[in-house]
Amino acid sequence: MQEKTLSRREREKLRQRQGILNAALQLFSKKGYHNVSMHEIAEKAEFAIGTLYNFFKNKEDLYRSMMKEQADEFHRLLSEALAGPGNEIDKICRYIRVKGDIFTRKKQMIQLYFAETRGVSHYQLAGMESKARSLHRDGMKKLTAVFKNGIEKGYFRPVAPPFYLAIALDNLISTFLFLWIEDADAHPFPQSIENIEAIFFKQILNSKEDVLSC
Repeated sequence: MQEKTLSRREREKLRQRQGILNAALQLFSKKGYHNVSMHEIAEKAEFAIGTLYNFFKNKEDLYRSMMKEQADEFHRLLSEALAGPGNEIDKICRYIRVKGDIFTRKKQMIQLYFAETRGVSHYQLAGMESKARSLHRDGMKKLTAVFKNGIEKGYFRPVAPPFYLAIALDNLISTFLFLWIEDADAHPFPQSIENIEAIFFKQILNSKEDVLSC
């Protein structure tokens, strides 16, 4: 349901929930998951503590909800990149750039996930990881289909099965992104996009000129 179809009360509840999540992200990123209380989040968001518990059972539930919503958004944006217009080369180029854009815009969230996920309980973590794995499998299925179609149409050389091409590309992008997260000055990501395209497309394109469409 789009926000414009919501009632005034529903829009206000949505605004409150997003305000709580934004405040939590800022505090978790600054102080760490263990060092933030629900009272601090309520104060940061400028809501009564009871308002937080109207939306979330506890801090673990808040953190899990925040991460799951981000995972859903990542998956949606990457799926849209692969489903967009153009040929299979265009789709792969767009996938690379969209994934890079997600990481650069959501750097704070990604750093928090890898730094603080161990702070939640095993039960909550299991739920988060299960959702993440499910979304990742679906994403790899869609990326595999693009490579399969690209091979069948003659854009890509069949140097490996489509699934392994999908895994290879996804891991290559992630490697460059994590280098950027660790040291942005030494590994600026916008420039890394060209390296990713050069490394990957050099191996699979039937025509080297096709990569210019990126």
